[in-house]
Amino acid sequence: MNHITGFSHRAPLLPLDTLRAFEAAARTGSFSAAAEALNITHGAVSRQIAKLERWLGQKLFQRQARGVELTPEGLRLYQRTTEALALIADSSDRWIEARGSAVVRLASLPSVSGLWLMPRLRALEAGDPELRVELIIDHRESNLADDGIDLALRCGRGGIPKRHSVQLFEEHCFPVAAPELAAQIGKGKPERLLSHSLIHDSDASGWRAWFGAQGLDYRPRRQDRRFEDYNLVVDAAEHGLGIALARPPLIQEVLQQGRVVAVDDRTVLNPVAYWLDRPPGNLRPAAAAFARRVMQAAGLDNAAMARFLAS
Repeated sequence: MNHITGFSHRAPLLPLDTLRAFEAAARTGSFSAAAEALNITHGAVSRQIAKLERWLGQKLFQRQARGVELTPEGLRLYQRTTEALALIADSSDRWIEARGSAVVRLASLPSVSGLWLMPRLRALEAGDPELRVELIIDHRESNLADDGIDLALRCGRGGIPKRHSVQLFEEHCFPVAAPELAAQIGKGKPERLLSHSLIHDSDASGWRAWFGAQGLDYRPRRQDRRFEDYNLVVDAAEHGLGIALARPPLIQEVLQQGRVVAVDDRTVLNPVAYWLDRPPGNLRPAAAAFARRVMQAAGLDNAAMARFLAS
């Protein structure tokens, strides 16, 4: 089988120790230039290339008077080699802290990022001039280790596989609207809210829980408005498009600024909560320090923080 064109996941790996010499020679067009770039001898480069050619059963270079030129098989291998090395470099960059800085890769939903993290990020980074948080907006519950993610902030109903999780906070929700709409709604029985458009994100469980606590059954209706992200739910409520559920502490700043106000004082515990996740194994020091600050900002005690960092 031609190992270049017929490669499959069952084929034995290329002798990886030869690829650096091959890539350098192909890139420079010269064994001598490759030797200089790799700080080895011309003979060492030649032996590595010969080893690779024997393994493949293919000639990779045509020797010319002024260097070497790739054969068609060599060109195909060079293209694959450069793609693979670029992928390895990209994956390595996710794990290696940049020189002079401690980079923490944090995955989060847009709503949690914008409404909870951003107002606190400056304080969370304070005191460590080298710390830099690289924020990755992520709607998936992926394998953090595979994606090179140090930590994740998410909204959900419990722990998920291949992650260690700690609950940061819960939400006691209540209905809110723009001040003008709230004045029209007024106070009264909870069913009065059903005369207006209700706004929710992709999960209407919060509204079901709130009405259920009042002895009412709620199912989304045609006049209700659905948005994929809670940021848009808040924006829609601010612009008078209907009634939304306040989800403290995500919406705390919006409430304090009076952009929305409560239309009913009755609260209900949201079925979902907010979690800090990490991949199994030891966290890098910068990620562990940042995780501790996030947990402190959420009000966790020392025992809960220690369990999360040690698990």
